[in-house]
Amino acid sequence: MASSSYNYTRPQDMWYVLIGIPGLEEAHTWISIPICLMYIVAVVGNLFLIFLIVSERRLHEPMYLFLSMLALADVLLSTATAPKMLAIFWFHSMDISFGSCVFQMFFIHFIFVAESAILLAMAFDRYVAICYPLRYTTILTSTVIGKTGVAAVVRSFVICFPFIFLVHQLLYCGRNVIPHSYCEHMGIARLACDNINVNIIYGLTVALLSTGLDIVFIITSYTMILCTVFQIPSWTARFKALNTCGSHICVILIFYAPAFFSFFAHCFGGKTIPHHIHILVANLYVVVPPVLNPIIYGVKTKQIQDRVILFFSPIIICF
Repeated sequence: MASSSYNYTRPQDMWYVLIGIPGLEEAHTWISIPICLMYIVAVVGNLFLIFLIVSERRLHEPMYLFLSMLALADVLLSTATAPKMLAIFWFHSMDISFGSCVFQMFFIHFIFVAESAILLAMAFDRYVAICYPLRYTTILTSTVIGKTGVAAVVRSFVICFPFIFLVHQLLYCGRNVIPHSYCEHMGIARLACDNINVNIIYGLTVALLSTGLDIVFIITSYTMILCTVFQIPSWTARFKALNTCGSHICVILIFYAPAFFSFFAHCFGGKTIPHHIHILVANLYVVVPPVLNPIIYGVKTKQIQDRVILFFSPIIICF
């Protein structure tokens, strides 16, 4: 229970101070340079990828439509975090209102859960393409793809909306310094002079029952894919089938590895891993995957390579 000796502050009257990366304040300017460059590349690269997929009818296939959803989510995630992060590093613009902080928190968690669902949908796409190739176009129709995208958004909203109520119902007593570059659920909750067990339990439940289940289903999909592939007698056919999954596997590792590092380091490595390492990884997490995803698919997907070459060939000829 909260102590009655505190002078409580109404959430709507509160302003928070985001201090960036604690312990590395003197290096903020240098850290901001690669983050700024990665943010620009992420936005340009993903928007260009979306443009290619939308404008080229040959890319109107389930795999590329899911990829366009992932690219849009990457743009939104990096844009929700990087501008404020850079404002802190460059202009020491650390203040943020409670309402803006909560909105940013919700949006970040919302996009993360939605991206996880999109990666699961992409794994299902590869499963159908390899295990049921003759039924691929009848199973993954445009209607099914559209409903999958809507389901990912609705699920993410339903899961993350309670975070807003959980931080609003807490009692605050003036602590307002967040040792981070952006707002997230537990960062806000820990400033409360109140019992946050419900926040902790709900956060863990969301991680296990949304993202955790997504990972289980992704692993199950690839297990069945491998079983099917190794039943193919031709080694060439096996390699070709596995190669179609290579880009997706790389994206999965890039997406989940930093997230699980932050989660386990936060839960179990608080005394062994410096806090500034947690925050630095969290900062890189919102820009590195959005940068690498379009590059990975551009390098490993011939259809996208051909479309990029076709798009830039008139410019190259002019020079």
